[in-house]
Formats: sequence, C-alpha cells, structure tokens
Amino acid sequence: MLKKIAFFLLFGLFAQTGFATNLPDFTELVEKQGPAVVNVSTTQIIRAPQMMQGMPNLPENDPFYEFFHRFAPQAPSEQESQSLGSGFIISSDGYILTNAHVVDHADKITIRLTDKREFKAKVIGADRRTDVALLKIDATGLPKVALGNPDQMKVGEWVLAIGSPFGFDSSVTAGIVSAKGRSLPQENYVPFIQTDVAINPGNSGGPLFNMKGEVVGINSQIYSRSGGYMGLSFSIPIDVAMDVVSQLRSTGKVTRGRIGVTIQEVTRELADSFGLPKVGGALISGVEKGGPADKAGVRPSDVIFKFDGKTVNSSVDLPRMVAMTKPGSKASVQLWRKGSTMDVSVVVAEIQDDRVVAQHGGHGSGEGGTESETRLGLYVSELNGQQKAELQVEGGLIVEDLKGPAARSELQRGDVILAVGNVEIRSVQQFNEVLKKVPRGRNIALLVHRSDGTVYVPIKMDDK
Repeated sequence: MLKKIAFFLLFGLFAQTGFATNLPDFTELVEKQGPAVVNVSTTQIIRAPQMMQGMPNLPENDPFYEFFHRFAPQAPSEQESQSLGSGFIISSDGYILTNAHVVDHADKITIRLTDKREFKAKVIGADRRTDVALLKIDATGLPKVALGNPDQMKVGEWVLAIGSPFGFDSSVTAGIVSAKGRSLPQENYVPFIQTDVAINPGNSGGPLFNMKGEVVGINSQIYSRSGGYMGLSFSIPIDVAMDVVSQLRSTGKVTRGRIGVTIQEVTRELADSFGLPKVGGALISGVEKGGPADKAGVRPSDVIFKFDGKTVNSSVDLPRMVAMTKPGSKASVQLWRKGSTMDVSVVVAEIQDDRVVAQHGGHGSGEGGTESETRLGLYVSELNGQQKAELQVEGGLIVEDLKGPAARSELQRGDVILAVGNVEIRSVQQFNEVLKKVPRGRNIALLVHRSDGTVYVPIKMDDK
C-alpha cells in the first residue's frame, strides 16, 4: 500500500514539474500539413506471351506440353501490376515530389488527395541517381508544404513522417534525427538524413517534417533484414531534391559535374604513410587519362582537402561537391602532395547518363618474370609486355603470394602494385630499394590495380 502511495506522489510531482508536458504535440502540424501529402498509385502494363486460340490446352505433365509451349505461335497477353507510394505538393498549381523508384516504368499514375479527389499525373522528369521525381497534375488552388533547411537540423531533434505505408493513407509516424550526411552503398550523390521514424513500403516519396511544419526531406529508403521497419530510415535532404527539381522543370534532365578521378577514404594508416597533418580529405587512387583532373595536373597519391572553396572532410563529400558543380565551369582544388599543400584549377566535365567505365580483367600469375620476395613478405613478379599493354602502364609488380606484414594487410593475390606512395614502381629491384628507405614500424601505402579499379592499401612495416 505504501509503495502505491509513493508511486502516485512521484507521478504527481513529475506532472507538476512539467515532466508530462515535455513530449511533443504533433496534432497541429498534422492538421496543417496533412492535406498537402498525397497517395501515389501506379499501374504498369506487363506484356507476356500466351498461346494462340485453337492450341490444345494440355496439362503440364503431358509429354507434348513442353513442345506446344516452346514452338506454338504466341500472342501477347497484358497484365496490370499496381504499386503504391507517397508524395507531397510543392506548388498550388499541381507540382508534386516523390521518389523516382515509385513511378519508374509506370504506364499510369494516379494522385489521390486527402479529400478523395483523384487526378492523372504526368512525369515532368525523374533522376535515378538521387531517386527524385517531379510530377504534375492538372489542378489549381491546392494546399502545399513549406520547405525547411536541413542544414539547420540537429541530431536528436524530433521529426515526423506522413505517408501511405502498405496503402494506409495519411499515416503519421514520428521519431528523431539519428544522423546527418549519411552515406549509403551505391549512393554517391545524396547525404542522407538518418532517422528512427517508422518507414515502411508505401511511405516512399512522402515528406519528413521538422517541428516547425517544414519539409526537410523525402523518405526514400530503409535498412531492413525483413523487408519492414527496423529502426533505420533514410531521407533525401529537401535542398538536394529541390536542386534536382529546378533542373527538371527547366530542362527535363539533370546534369552533373565530373573530374575523372578514383578516390578512397583516408584512414589513419594512410594519413601516416603520406605524412598528412590530419585524417581527412579524399585520396586519389586513380586519374583518368586525358580527363579534367589529369589536364589540371592531379596525380595518384594526391589528397584533396578543398574543392571549389569547400572543405572535403571525407572522401564521400567529394562526389557530391563535384556533381553539384556546373559542367564547363572552373573549380579550385587544394591538394596535399609530398608534404605540402598546393592549388590547381580544374575545368569540370559532365557525367554522361549511365556511363560505364570498362575495367581490365585478370592479370594472370607469374608470367612477367622471376618471382622475388620483398621486405614486406611479398612474393612479386614483374609484368610482361602484354600485361603492361592491357593495363596501359609502364611498369608494375604482380602479387604472387603474401607472408608477414603483407599477409596481415588487405593485399590479395593477383593485385598489381603500381606505386609506393607517389613513387611509380617499374621493377622488383626498384621496389626493394624503395622499401629499404622506409623506417621500421612505419605505415606505407601501396597503389594496387584490381579488376574493379585502383586503390591504396596501407601496410605497416615490421618493428623488427
């Protein structure tokens, strides 16, 4: 009995001190902004062949079933595939934002408002790289959302999503910002907002609101092992989306810049091997011959600290900065090279749609010369003429086997060592001479070529 009395007394104390009133109230936000959120329904016509009329209708276990289905004349059959998503109105004259994957391959798009009115929508443009699509319906006087600034958001603040998960229109879920500027695999151009807001299939394309009732993101992806919500949701920052929208409205497509480099993250070991003052920037592991960076004098082993006046804190920052630069314009690049900084100017080129960069295949084994062991515990051999021509290099060593420090690194059999730091390697003898000058216990960086491109691999020299 005394425990119950104590509980009620504590609860009353918390209520009086404001404990019970600190939780956010989303009701006013939902009432004001909810009407601007729409349901996006798509229909795709799938055409599949079927047998012509007059052909025998045989069971699958009949010996002639496979014969007729393989050789009989086929007639096209149409089936409809439907899917649901979300979106939101950004202008009162009917422009709507959603995800590109929501309307991808759709033959028919229907927009349903909260007042149950339905409109046919057309795609003004879609950008798969950022997963943003702009739609238009023939209507006026529509409610529209207010847009916020994602840069002003703080990790830990409350956010709210409205959408149609599993087709349940106008569903509201809330949570907090878990992280900002999150990079996801295969997504180089979007610094995602990570939240713990419950997002499920059907929420895609819907808005993410801050507590001011402003849209700060487009709900796009979830991390899940089950297909459903697991506490990790990702949204496209609205400023990134609106940059895409402005290009889609004016030209119907999106142009992005490129400078023709391959980059990787600067680890503590790589920073030590290059003598960097701090861990940061983007390490250049490859430069496209004849590309913008090559013409500007950028070399493998350079570390980019700044691009067009903006600090490159991590390698994931650089693709976004370059992509947002107008093709044909000049950009200043601050580099770290051989212990000091330098500035170069690069003329940004344009990324071609769905551009595929061809990669070389395997390197073979032991065809380039006599196998030799190095100080790192590496067994390497020199490239032969044919291998040099295939890789378009003047030298290099094939990794045949790994022991000692090399075996504890990320090197692999078949890797081709092109350089130590910024020193190009032409022979086994030169490689060993370079290694002799490296102090014991020091990290070095080997530039290696693999089937998927070039990358720097750090190795720590033995202390013995």
